[in-house]
Parts: sequence; C-alpha cells; structure tokens
Amino acid sequence: MLTSFFSLLFFGCLTGVTTVLFGFGGGFITVPVIYGVLTATARPGADAMHVAVATSAAVMVVNAVVATSAQWRQGRLRSAYLWPLAGFIAIGACAGSFAATLVGGTALRLLFTAYLLVTITDSLLRKGFLSVAHQIPAKSLDRGTTTLGGMGIGLVAAALGVGGSVMTVPLLRRRGLLMAEATAMANPLSVPVAVAGTLVYALAPTAASGAGQFGYVHVPAGAALLVGSLPTIAAMRRVTGRVPDRVHSAAYVVLLLVVLIVMVTMGI
Repeated sequence: MLTSFFSLLFFGCLTGVTTVLFGFGGGFITVPVIYGVLTATARPGADAMHVAVATSAAVMVVNAVVATSAQWRQGRLRSAYLWPLAGFIAIGACAGSFAATLVGGTALRLLFTAYLLVTITDSLLRKGFLSVAHQIPAKSLDRGTTTLGGMGIGLVAAALGVGGSVMTVPLLRRRGLLMAEATAMANPLSVPVAVAGTLVYALAPTAASGAGQFGYVHVPAGAALLVGSLPTIAAMRRVTGRVPDRVHSAAYVVLLLVVLIVMVTMGI
C-alpha cells in the first residue's frame, strides 16, 4: 500500500505539471495510473476502469479550479471563449457521465484508447495545431461550435474522464489563439465536465464500491494524487507563457503519444 501511495504521489506531481502547461486537469495521466494501481491491489470484481475514470473526474475538479484561479489572476483567460461554451459542455457532461456508467469496462478502455489515437492523428495531420497563423483578433466561436460542439465535448470528456482539454485546446488553437492561452482556458472549461462527472459517478449505484469509495470515486487514491498535484500547480504557474509556442504545441502531442504507448503496453 505504501508503494501505491508514493506512486500516486509521484504521478500527482506530474498531473500538476500537465494541468498548468497543457490544460489537462489530470485525466490522461490519472486514468491509466489509477487503473494500474487498482488492478494490482483491488479485490476481485472491483471495476477498476470505472473507478479510475470517476476518481480522475474528482481530482480534476480540484486541479482545474486551482489552476483556473491562478490563471485568472495572471490575466490569461478570455471570457468571450468561455461562456456560453462552458454551459453547453456541462449539459453534455451530465449525459456522458451517465452513459459511461452503463458501458462495460472493456468498452470504456477501448474508447479511451481510440480517443487518444484520433486526437493525436488530428493534431499531426490537420493544419492549425502545431503552428498557426495567428489572427488579430483571433476568430470567435460560431453558434454551432458553441452549442453542438460544446455538448459533444462534454459528452465525450465526461464519459472518458479526461476533462475535454484535448478537444478544447485544438478548437481554440485553430481559432488563432496562442498555445499558452488555449491551454489556460482548457482548465475552466474542464470544471463543468469534472463536476458533472464526479456527481454522477459518486451517486451511481455500484457493486464495486468498497472501503474509502463514494460510488465509483476512490477517495484515498484521489487524495494521494492531490497531495502531489496542488503544490506542483502552485510552483508551475509562473512557467506558462515562457515556453515557445511551437515547442509547447509539439510537447502537447508528444505527451499524448507517451500516454497512448503506456496504455497499449499495460493492456488497458
């Protein structure tokens, strides 16, 4: 158990780094990590994948709120891109979280992996992510993107426990925003996903619930991750904006590739 705690603590620190630099509230790091730890330590019959997704959502609530507060004080958030997109993301997130409780763990793992693969391919092959011709001012979001796009982001993100940053960052990037701006706004846009997901998963009836769990949310694992992530977010907040834009966008894709390789290697 002590080894598991220190593993979660270490990856919590890594989650703090990715929250600040890439707008990941934790999902792409915490889902594979929690799944691996629970698979190794949980009792037979425990639904490790659903618990991993649910716990990831709970961790994201805290990480995203803390990062959003810091970025707001630093003037990196642009309200025109946050509302009403956040409201439609919340609507989709409620539906996505509920749908995920009805899907088997194997199907959820395959969907998570497929989501990663599609995102990486899109970022590499379609123009506008690795480098952009910045608009002055940047292009605004149209009504269809805000409504249907927002609900789609919430639906997929909440179902997979990933916060939506891997859809909102490319979306804002292709509107001409700098990488530092796009990743900063991914955090407040992840809050409605994380809140909706946490509530649905925590209240969902499950036979897999054990000691230290609220529904699917594994409180000890989430707490260990937060012990590592929160101090790291505080330490890293001054780094955002200093990384060259092209390096920042390339590092974003590299991180997704690493997570995909880890997931395939672990068979999750």
